[in-house]
Amino acid sequence: MGGTVLRRAVKVAAAGMMHYSGMRRALATYQRIRSGGRRILIVSYHRVVSDFTGELQRSIPGLLISQETFRKHMEGARSAGYELVGIGDAVDVMSGRRAAKKDLCVVTFDDGYRDVYRYAFPILQQMGIPAIIYLPTAFVGTRRRFNHDRLFHLLRRVQQRRYRPVFDALPAPALDLLGPVHSGTKSVSAALDDFIGEYPTHVLTDIIDSLEKQLGGGPELSPEQGDVMDWDEVRRMARAGFEFGAHTQGHNVLTLEPTAVIEQEVLESKRAIEREVGGTVRDFAYCNGWYSDEIIRVLVANGFRSGVTTEDTPNRIGGDPFTLRRKVMWENFSVGVLGDYSSALTVCQLDDCFGALGMNHPVPGRRPQAMASLAQILRPEAGSSEDLP
Repeated sequence: MGGTVLRRAVKVAAAGMMHYSGMRRALATYQRIRSGGRRILIVSYHRVVSDFTGELQRSIPGLLISQETFRKHMEGARSAGYELVGIGDAVDVMSGRRAAKKDLCVVTFDDGYRDVYRYAFPILQQMGIPAIIYLPTAFVGTRRRFNHDRLFHLLRRVQQRRYRPVFDALPAPALDLLGPVHSGTKSVSAALDDFIGEYPTHVLTDIIDSLEKQLGGGPELSPEQGDVMDWDEVRRMARAGFEFGAHTQGHNVLTLEPTAVIEQEVLESKRAIEREVGGTVRDFAYCNGWYSDEIIRVLVANGFRSGVTTEDTPNRIGGDPFTLRRKVMWENFSVGVLGDYSSALTVCQLDDCFGALGMNHPVPGRRPQAMASLAQILRPEAGSSEDLP
């Protein structure tokens, strides 16, 4: 805890120095030159909530940002000199098909949480800011919750009850998730993030089923929060000019799946949005930010124009539109030492000042494509939307 506070204090102090001394603008110029003449910033959000403090007690922290802080982020992007544009504009500038008079910022949302419809949509409309929402279509219009939210909820229940699971009765990989949490070497959210990137969807659902059984079952074992938009809400946003991209059907990390599952998840997600909303879906977000040459091949073969990662490095003019870098934002990226909002810290984050100075450690998104395992061959439905509870 003390280390976290110290790091935050150092970062806030550095941001204040860079912002008020003019160094931030100098670094922005440097980044602009390195990027080929224009910066193309793509920011990623998940949930925009009305009560951040209350929601923090029951949800994955890194997915949350308060409605007021989100508004300030949009204001901060404009004050930093960015033009807020759609994903197509950014791809066109990046490819050299057109020039931009200003640096560009694209606002994206992953997962289609209903919070975005309730709390971000009105702000974006009011401010005239476009955005794209990437949808895992098997969840839209249902009461289902994402595996990451369900596992987080269950692990918190385990902690609150001081319950020690019977590991022999859980799938073997569960030890890789629960072990670090029980030993205190990782927080629940950190352990989840690492685990979801290593194991395919059917392993996650098997662990969820086993944990729920050990905890006695009941509706309280499923999180109330984390509901997803329905198609009527999606269509209202589309009519207002907002775009929607594909994000698989079942929110699967596709680098862990065989080619047949990749093709199904990509195509069915695309087709569902086109059927329900109209238009052509041309943009894709990789679950967990992980991608491979095989996934890109499937996207290109099916008419997509872009794929976004969660790699926090600058986009460059002439770069690959299927490995677009994004900066994943949440509430604490803007919090000062005393817990107040720091505008200096926010614009330094948006301008990637800390990355330019080597203070960030981005995680690469490119991964080797997993071959179909024996379990997947014997269980061909693994990873499909039919696995969803």
